[in-house]
Amino acid sequence: MKFIVLALLAAIVISLGTGLFYLRREDADSPKMLRALQVRVALSLVLVLFLVASYFLGWIEPTA
Repeated sequence: MKFIVLALLAAIVISLGTGLFYLRREDADSPKMLRALQVRVALSLVLVLFLVASYFLGWIEPTA
């Protein structure tokens, strides 16, 4: 469980770094920059959906 969350967070940070790289090297409207943003948003959505599903399936519990 923790591995999946950490892997998704690492992938999000890598995508963020990739977007920053393309922002510095190329035009801000480049297709590579757009692709990095799309990947980052998709990974963030997957992470949120995974955490919500994990909560409802009882895999994780809120702390008090």
